[in-house]
Amino acid sequence: MMRTRPLKVALLGCGVVGSEVARIMTTHADDLAQRIGAPVELAGVAVRRPSKVREGIDPALVTTDATALVKRGDIDVVVEVIGGIEPARSLITTAFEHGASVVSANKALLAQDGAALHAAAEEHGRDLYYEAAVAGAIPLIRPLRESLAGDKVNRVLGIVNGTTNFILDKMDSTGAGYQEALDEATALGYAEADPTADVEGFDAAAKAAILAGIAFHTRVRLDDVYREGMTEVTAADFRSAKEMGCTIKLLAICERARDGASVTARVHPAMIPLSHPLASVRGAYNAVFVESDAAGQLMFYGPGAGGSPTASAVLGDLVAVCRNKLNGTTGPGESAYAALPVSPMGDVVTRYHISLDVADKPGVLAQVATVFAEHGVSIDTVRQQGKDGEASLVVVTHRALDAALTGTVEALRKLDTVRGVASIMRVEGE
Repeated sequence: MMRTRPLKVALLGCGVVGSEVARIMTTHADDLAQRIGAPVELAGVAVRRPSKVREGIDPALVTTDATALVKRGDIDVVVEVIGGIEPARSLITTAFEHGASVVSANKALLAQDGAALHAAAEEHGRDLYYEAAVAGAIPLIRPLRESLAGDKVNRVLGIVNGTTNFILDKMDSTGAGYQEALDEATALGYAEADPTADVEGFDAAAKAAILAGIAFHTRVRLDDVYREGMTEVTAADFRSAKEMGCTIKLLAICERARDGASVTARVHPAMIPLSHPLASVRGAYNAVFVESDAAGQLMFYGPGAGGSPTASAVLGDLVAVCRNKLNGTTGPGESAYAALPVSPMGDVVTRYHISLDVADKPGVLAQVATVFAEHGVSIDTVRQQGKDGEASLVVVTHRALDAALTGTVEALRKLDTVRGVASIMRVEGE
């Protein structure tokens, strides 16, 4: 039997995502009511510019006083899509204090203060859901929190930023340089006027922190995530990757150590074999590869950003939270019981592709090989090309500690025969 009194929803933010949430709530109102067991009513919309015309939204619902809106006391669910740290953090905690559960798409805030927000939700007996914070419409948070709750996740490897994947895909498929591909992404609306958060890996790092925390039942903050952007990736790197049967992606990688005693979370460009499922992810799409003990290998794929895809994830959370409200329950909160330490990047073991500019003369390869051996880094393959006294030396290693590789590169730079280190890139997905 359906309840006739509606559940009231406050919307914080009415930009690309917020306006789409409001539209779906209106156009799909009957279906949402049937799925929830009660109608949902948009009770207020907090914005910065109230004079802007917002199609389909009653102007009487619009306010600039977000704090007053979440303090009303009759609000059942607050949907936060304004982003940033403040005032989002204060508004969310205020919502909990005044009886509302929260659905958020705020990856930056959750990566920085997720533990405190979960604690506040638990203290007041409210829900905190955030499927839309990672990978847009792709169902990922809920499978990790619920579907795989009885399994042991060992690794999460993914493309979680559409802008960077579009740029790298263009560089791969057309031979374009980084700036040329970025300009095209900007012209098509895939990149912001200031693309720093995307291309320097900040966006992906926030998502990696969230994924690692859920996957490993451990608190992982943004500061725990090693981050390396993709602005230094060149067309020459792609040519080298193709010679190895690889392509290059900006990856978010969350791993449990082989002994299970620690975890790592990192974001950086990496070569991956063309045979790996992530290698075929094109354009602005996202994909996440999950490896667990019982389920084995799982892949989640789809549009990772945009108004409609992100709104889809928000509405899915809204339905779940409203159902919980009707049943007098809450969904799963933070699971951080494992409390595993987060190891630094120096403890990570992986393969490397190193391109060196060297003098084209006898004995250079022997000198380089000696440096690798002295630092405990085993060489898998070497390729050398040169003329007119200069040469390019490409070394691919076996798996080695990041700290050992760092020491190796520092020693290589001191060799008289090494003119420079053209590029260093990790090799993943094998």
